[in-house]
Amino acid sequence: MFELIERAAARDADAVALVGSRAWTYGELAATAQSYARGLREQGVARFAVVTNDVPVAIALLAASSLVGAEACLYAPDIAVEELQRQAAAFEHTAVFSDREDVLALDGPALCTAGFASLDVAGDDITDVPAKRPLLTLTTGTTGTPRGVRHDWGRQLSRVLDTKSGAGQVWLLAYGPQQFAGLQIILHTMAAGTTLVTPPVRRPQAVVDALHAEGVTHISATPTFWRFLLAELRADSRPAPAIRQITLGGEASPAALLVELAATFPEARVSHIYAGSEFGSTGSVRDGRDGLPASLLTRDDGAPVRLKVEDGQLFVRSQASMVGYYGEPDLDPDAWWPTGDLVEIVDDRILFRGRASDVINVGGVKVHPLPVEERVTAVPGVQAARVYGRANALVGAVVAIDVVADGSVDEAELKKAVRAACADLPRPWQPRSVQVVAELAMKENKVIRGTSAD
Repeated sequence: MFELIERAAARDADAVALVGSRAWTYGELAATAQSYARGLREQGVARFAVVTNDVPVAIALLAASSLVGAEACLYAPDIAVEELQRQAAAFEHTAVFSDREDVLALDGPALCTAGFASLDVAGDDITDVPAKRPLLTLTTGTTGTPRGVRHDWGRQLSRVLDTKSGAGQVWLLAYGPQQFAGLQIILHTMAAGTTLVTPPVRRPQAVVDALHAEGVTHISATPTFWRFLLAELRADSRPAPAIRQITLGGEASPAALLVELAATFPEARVSHIYAGSEFGSTGSVRDGRDGLPASLLTRDDGAPVRLKVEDGQLFVRSQASMVGYYGEPDLDPDAWWPTGDLVEIVDDRILFRGRASDVINVGGVKVHPLPVEERVTAVPGVQAARVYGRANALVGAVVAIDVVADGSVDEAELKKAVRAACADLPRPWQPRSVQVVAELAMKENKVIRGTSAD
């Protein structure tokens, strides 16, 4: 990763790379990464974790780790101390760098914690890059304990080294830097030499001012993020920001959302990106339509990414795939990876129908939440919806719906309208419970579905 920053700094050291609590130039970012790399090498750090909400510092540490071959792992910036200790034990992290006082207070024989200043070492630039450069990312752990995903910097960089210059582009980091999706945005922007705006809070409600103040032109985010951002913009008296590129990923994109995005940002190009922590990015599709082109299924064996569908599930084989899970043997780089995404081929498109883990089993009938959600979100007065399974002693689970109202419709009438929108669905697909809630159950700007025990 360091070579991307170094290349951008060589073109224009004064160009703004990152905007957090202050602006960082590419020259400053490269110098800080070199300083941290010297500190890692001087202290003999081979593996470490990072806990911080200062995204530019986290990026500098990632770049430093790639320069000296130390395996870095970013934890969630708001991770509870107890969970941090549990994850550190699970992933055998004995060194943690942080700017949080409660984390620094954990320093002891079993877990060494230190501030970032401890890595700030002056000296000659490091130029001898090791052949092995590992990286550990964690899955979001939406349904339980996160898994450690072992990557190689060489594989990740291979997809972005030829990225064209993005002079004039200003990107928003709508994912956490510890997420694989966030890492992909960081790599792309560093490779293109663009500016990346890194707000401390990445919820849609918190970024509207940053979009205007920093002149953001490019955003890659989940459909859930975009849905809530649109609601915030409707309530904002200012004209919509002049967004030029809209990218959606992480969840299926309802057709109604694409229509609203096109109406709100008429000059923007709309793309879909499909990626996962385990298999990397399959690239982006820029035709503005839902899903992926079915032509991707016919790529020859020499393609860097190949797709296939078996029993309704999408499989991926990628040259940028992970090395393996933490604590497990390396995987065959040519193996096909089951993504867990259920798809359907309709005409010339691969359409996503949801995650296999989200399917609700109602008395043996498999209910897919996304088609129900699309109906519900089209109901006037509904800002967003979550369809999930609620445990039931008789049939295993029943369909439940949480909706966030926009305030334009009476709550009782809104519930009636939601039930009416689902009335012609097969009986097992119809909701047994409709609740109006202040916010949806989410993690990292993605809706949590599946079946709950309550």
